[in-house]
Amino acid sequence: MPPYMILDTQDPAPLVDFYCKLQGIEVLLSHDDGRYTVLTPNREGLMLVLQRVPEAKEGKNRAHFDVVVDDLDASTDQVLALGGTWIEDGTTHQLEGFSWRCMRDPEGNEFCLYLMAAGMNNDAPLPH
Repeated sequence: MPPYMILDTQDPAPLVDFYCKLQGIEVLLSHDDGRYTVLTPNREGLMLVLQRVPEAKEGKNRAHFDVVVDDLDASTDQVLALGGTWIEDGTTHQLEGFSWRCMRDPEGNEFCLYLMAAGMNNDAPLPH
């Protein structure tokens, strides 16, 4: 089974739509009347599981995931069009050829749009 991350949400349906459209993936399965919704793996092989919970998100996530993209500007526009927000509006972080932007989904969960360094792709082994 590929690696997966559980994301708590009060209302899974909008986040299912958001992450499926953003990553070009779809729902793999849903259990317990939508309480758990499993999405197909994204291009890096990570699966998201959206879990309905009663409480609202509070504070900053202690963990987040990166969504690897081919174009930061187009992906940022897509996040905004889907109801997400740019945490540091106008800021693109860079380190040794890698670029990323810090974003929030419509429920406020943080994630980054991530552009691989030139010459690397998703299948390239990262240095240890």
